[in-house]
Amino acid sequence: MPDNYFDEEEFESRFNGRTLSRILKLTVPHLKWVIGFLLTIAVVAGLDSIGTYLLKMVIDNGILAGDRAVVVNVLVMYGALILVQSGSTFLFIYLAGILGERIRYDLRKKMFNHLQALSLNYYSKTPVGWIMARVTSDSERVADLVTWGLVDSTWGLMSIITSMIFMIAINWKLALIVLALLPVLFLIATYFQRWILASYRKVRKTNSKIVSAYNENITGVRVIKALGREPENLDEFKTITEKMYHSSFRAAWLSALFLPTVQIISALAVGAVVWYGGGQAKIGALTVGGIQAFVSYITFMMWPIQDLARVFAEMQQAIASAERMFSLIDSKPQIQDHPKAIDPGTIKGDIIFDHVTFRYEKDEKPVLSDFSLHVRRGETIALVGPTGGGKSTIINLLCRFYEPESGRIYIGGRDYTHLSLQAIQSRIGVVLQTPHLFSGSITENLRYGRLDANMDEIIAATKVIGAYDFIMHFEKGFDTEVGEGGNLLSVGQKQLLSLARAVLANPEIFVMDEATSSVDTLTEALIQKGMQTLLDSTTSFIIAHRLSTIKKADRILVIEDGHIAEMGTHAELLRIRGKYHQLYTRQFRTQLEAAYNPFQQAAEALD
Repeated sequence: MPDNYFDEEEFESRFNGRTLSRILKLTVPHLKWVIGFLLTIAVVAGLDSIGTYLLKMVIDNGILAGDRAVVVNVLVMYGALILVQSGSTFLFIYLAGILGERIRYDLRKKMFNHLQALSLNYYSKTPVGWIMARVTSDSERVADLVTWGLVDSTWGLMSIITSMIFMIAINWKLALIVLALLPVLFLIATYFQRWILASYRKVRKTNSKIVSAYNENITGVRVIKALGREPENLDEFKTITEKMYHSSFRAAWLSALFLPTVQIISALAVGAVVWYGGGQAKIGALTVGGIQAFVSYITFMMWPIQDLARVFAEMQQAIASAERMFSLIDSKPQIQDHPKAIDPGTIKGDIIFDHVTFRYEKDEKPVLSDFSLHVRRGETIALVGPTGGGKSTIINLLCRFYEPESGRIYIGGRDYTHLSLQAIQSRIGVVLQTPHLFSGSITENLRYGRLDANMDEIIAATKVIGAYDFIMHFEKGFDTEVGEGGNLLSVGQKQLLSLARAVLANPEIFVMDEATSSVDTLTEALIQKGMQTLLDSTTSFIIAHRLSTIKKADRILVIEDGHIAEMGTHAELLRIRGKYHQLYTRQFRTQLEAAYNPFQQAAEALD
């Protein structure tokens, strides 16, 4: 996969806190759960510090003083503390788990809903792998940061704070020595954060390429095997994974370097306490239990600091993921409803393209240039011509997948930008050259046309287009699973079901985009029969590959270079012997040669 296949947006190299703020705002709808586990974490951290202080009391007031009653009383208190701490630990883990699942659900729901609203232009430019990486691994990492990252950081901070409070209570001078080391740790964290964040951004970007490579190789496995592309694909994948390895190695190296740095500083703190505390003990300013408590608190603080360092490293990864995830959420649909857009209840009426100009990219040549067309209600329009001439673009504009750069499109006497997207697209039935079915049964796929359709209506739709017979040949009939993308059915069967779905929807405008180009003659005849049912009741647009299928169209338009080169009925266009005549006679000649070529017939017989 070439590096310039898809240029993902680059993010700032410096962390400014805005992304982290957006991440934390994800918790607002679940504030009671957040407060619950933060309070329980604070209790657990506080009890840890109290436990260390109780051990000091055992040493100073019990063991060294020879008072057994004090030892027993403190141990009883310590046992009660352990019970309370265990209960609090269970509670905050439970609450954090619930919060994590809720945030994952919210994130994926928000992204899924937003993906539904994005325009076709976004999907034409953005590989599926990039989208999937953001919806899955990126959202998972962000949810983990909001829950377990927040758990660990809260526990770490509370442990450090409570430990410092008890150390100040024991000996404030010695506590200041320990406290002086905390800004050093902060400066080290500030130094590392920029490099760790930049490294993990590269990791997440490369990960998207890997996901995209997986997606392309899985969906295109038949083509890959047919062309023997496995070695080349493996080499390309190896190149991507090597980039991932080097980026991950650097990120892991920096994160790993942070932890021993913290440990060294903690060891220096312990050494300072032992040196200074020993002198204080000689003059009676500090007890043996106090020295032991200080060493325990410093050792105890080391683990929270290490946890904070780990959370900090994970936070860099999560921020890199969040930036990509929020970039998806922040993507604005190219096509949006006008603030005063309406649903008139019907879009029946004439369709007018009024001097329409359109291009997919600003620096490209217009696909349609000053294009005008008036289609009367109920008329069947056939679009023919060379590839890239603008036929599919006319359909895309009609369905409002895109909007004109200049000019207007009117439906039923209204500028269609004043109609809601739902009003237009819900009333247009589309049958594509490559039909798409969804995982599930035949019935479920047909109901995509109209969700409230009953079984009698579904059966009637399949009978109209001639799909009923092949459906009933299946053991489970209408309950037959079609597989992912309909891969358990033939192209012809998928096409018939796609047409039945359109019939069930009862559209007011019908679009057929080269729907018969990949099917056999028998299936084509069934499709033609089913089409006629829709053509008789709707305004229809047909992009034709086989010109024999459009003879009955009210008008045939030859589209070239974004203009109407010829227009008329089948008979009229043949009579003028122009471009349509050339296309028709050339195709007719090819069909005759194929039908009467003895060598081809012999080859087919051998096959």
